[in-house]
Amino acid sequence: MRRWIKVAVAAAAVLGVGGWIAEPYAQDWWLVRTACDGALPGDAVRRLADNGSHFKDARSVTHRELGEYGCTLTFEGDDLRGELVLRLEAYTGRDQQDREFMTAFEESGFTAQAPVPRGLPGFIDQFGAVQFLVPCPDLGKDDAGRQRKLLVRTQFGKDALWGHPAAYETAVALVNGVSDRLGCGAEPLTAPEGDAGLVEPEEDPRTVPLSGSGEGGCGWAARADLPRPGSWRVADGINDAAPTGRCELHLDGTGSGDDGQLVFAAWYGDWSDRFVADRDGVPLPLTATARCDGEAANFAFGARDDVPGVDRADKRDLLEAFARDQVRRRDCSGLRMNG
Repeated sequence: MRRWIKVAVAAAAVLGVGGWIAEPYAQDWWLVRTACDGALPGDAVRRLADNGSHFKDARSVTHRELGEYGCTLTFEGDDLRGELVLRLEAYTGRDQQDREFMTAFEESGFTAQAPVPRGLPGFIDQFGAVQFLVPCPDLGKDDAGRQRKLLVRTQFGKDALWGHPAAYETAVALVNGVSDRLGCGAEPLTAPEGDAGLVEPEEDPRTVPLSGSGEGGCGWAARADLPRPGSWRVADGINDAAPTGRCELHLDGTGSGDDGQLVFAAWYGDWSDRFVADRDGVPLPLTATARCDGEAANFAFGARDDVPGVDRADKRDLLEAFARDQVRRRDCSGLRMNG
């Protein structure tokens, strides 16, 4: 009997030590499982947080009557620059969405941005956050007769591995989870295959020769009447499912901070009307408008300096070629050139 008691005490001590050792890992498991109301893909999130030692905290809030949702997940570690793994903000209200777009885009609309893989309805904003905008069939239309939509903005922390494919897997899962939580009813998104991860908007984006752009979203430029066509390179930022996109043409491969850059931007939705008109509503020169899915589509030309061999008439012709290609790709109508 005395021997049995000793064995039982020893076993209890081992279990106690084991429980103490396992406690942080049990907390990790619980936080990942419950964070963002269970919408997170566990394996992907753990990969995002590889630089940390343990997860620290998770918070979420839902205001369904306001069409708002938010959540955060943090971690800890000895060498981290910040504790944030991810922060999500989501809105179904137009006012909140307009506010987010106003933050993401400066007054002219030519703020830095980067595309996400083709087929995903989003973009990467100037702060490195990925934003998805999806229609909400279960929420009907707003007072202006426009289809209600869901905007989901996900920001990953400095020490999260946001360049890993796990970032897209996580962001897409969050969009799908928030859609259910806010009653949006959006068609579920699918994470892209391959090794694509989030990229930060670059001052000098990756370019291809003009002659090699024919299969991409900026292929119209290869068919345009550009001077010295062999001297141009193209940065393709077009995604036909996204609410915004742009084509950048670089002369002789110069960077965006140098002479020789032409930029053509497209924005889809009434939120972008401010980019193509002054405060009195007068259309700005070298812009264009159309109608897509019952809302405005806006296009504009931008360049920091004059480009050799490209005069104002050429700029207008190039903008029209860009806008016509976008209208064709998006099945829009009523294209009108301004100025």
